[in-house]
Amino acid sequence: MNEKGNGERVPGNGASGPSDNPPRPSGTPPGPNGDPPGPNGNPRGPNGDPFGSGGQPPIETDLMQVTVQTEYASDHSSPQAWRYVFVYQIRIENIGGVRAQLFWRHWHIHDPVAGDQEVQGEGVVGETPWLSPGDVHEYQSFCVLRGPMGHMEGFYHFRREDGSLFRSPIPRFFFQAPPNATGSYLA
Repeated sequence: MNEKGNGERVPGNGASGPSDNPPRPSGTPPGPNGDPPGPNGNPRGPNGDPFGSGGQPPIETDLMQVTVQTEYASDHSSPQAWRYVFVYQIRIENIGGVRAQLFWRHWHIHDPVAGDQEVQGEGVVGETPWLSPGDVHEYQSFCVLRGPMGHMEGFYHFRREDGSLFRSPIPRFFFQAPPNATGSYLA
C-alpha cells in the first residue's frame, strides 16, 4: 500500500501531491495562511476549501462511472487494539463525451466507534489523471477504522479541457470485518 489511509492523504500531515491549480488571477489574494488559490482560481475558503467563495461544482452523474471493491486486510489489522484495516480498489471510467482531469477528492468516512470524518485533497494516490472518453483509471488505497465495520462515500472533482468543473459521486461502499476478526471483547 503506497499511501496514507483514510482517503489517500490525511489533511495536515505534510503530504503533498502534484498541483495542477491554475495561476491566481492578478489581484486575487491568497487564501488563509497564504494558501495558493483553489482549482477554480478563487482564493481558498475556510479550512483550505479549494472552491473558496465560488461554491461547489455541479454534480454530473452521467460522465464518470465509479465502482469500488473492498477487502479486509487481516495481516495489517489488530482487533485487540481497535485497528481494522480495509483495502479498497477504485475503478473510474469516463462514460461521457469529453476529456476531464480528476484533480480533487472529498471523502465522508463513517466509523461507528471513532466517529465520522471528512478527508479531502488533491488527486488520488499522488496522481491527477486525465481521462478521455472510454478511458479507465484504477487505484488502490486503504482505510483504517476503530470499529469492525463502516463505510465511505464522496465525490471526485473533475476539470474539463475548457476549464469548467464538475463533481462525480463516489457511491457509498461498506467495510465489514469477518466475525472471527472482532474478538471476544466485543461480545
